[in-house]
Amino acid sequence: MTVLVGVVSQKGGVGKSTLARLIAREYAAAGWDVKIADLDISQGTSTDWKQRREQNCLQPEIAVEPFRTIAQALKHADVYDLMVLDGAPHSMQGTLEIARASALLVLPTGLSLDDLKPSVLLAHELVKAHIPESKITFALCRVGDRDNEIEEARSYIHKAGYSTVAGSIPEKTAYRQASDSGRAVSEVTFPTLRQRAEEVAQGIINKLSKQEA
Repeated sequence: MTVLVGVVSQKGGVGKSTLARLIAREYAAAGWDVKIADLDISQGTSTDWKQRREQNCLQPEIAVEPFRTIAQALKHADVYDLMVLDGAPHSMQGTLEIARASALLVLPTGLSLDDLKPSVLLAHELVKAHIPESKITFALCRVGDRDNEIEEARSYIHKAGYSTVAGSIPEKTAYRQASDSGRAVSEVTFPTLRQRAEEVAQGIINKLSKQEA
């Protein structure tokens, strides 16, 4: 049975597609047959990333395909072990459909209240629509170097009633350069940055395993 993971946000620029690619890459590296459903067809960032990955002959291979609707994506899910649903921002109905279909829903957020508040409000809206809180988790992305600021953001999310995955992904030039060449953030050449990305990926894998148990 195909495992479905949704990565959603109501605003752009918080690391949604970065997380989708990270999840897909780590499962693909473990031998899973993986596909990213790029539901943000107006931007198509994951689709463009796939083309760059192919141009650079990178392995493991990760299938990416744009879809206008969740229903269309789900029709293609059965032939894969894992499908990552890379949701479109500013689409509450689409986000709700992804949430209903997914075993785990990952919400990326930065550390400012401009990022945290709308992300938590989105989670509240999903819960009101009968999405279990246990299915929702947050990932801290594009963070700075201050540990106390990271912990304050984590505390804000926990007080709102939601979990966070371990680790955080900082805002670094090396990650942007990796993306520009079709790599996931866990494929950077710098060991420390690679370990930080892998920690976040493992946190998501652990939460997904609990949901599937």
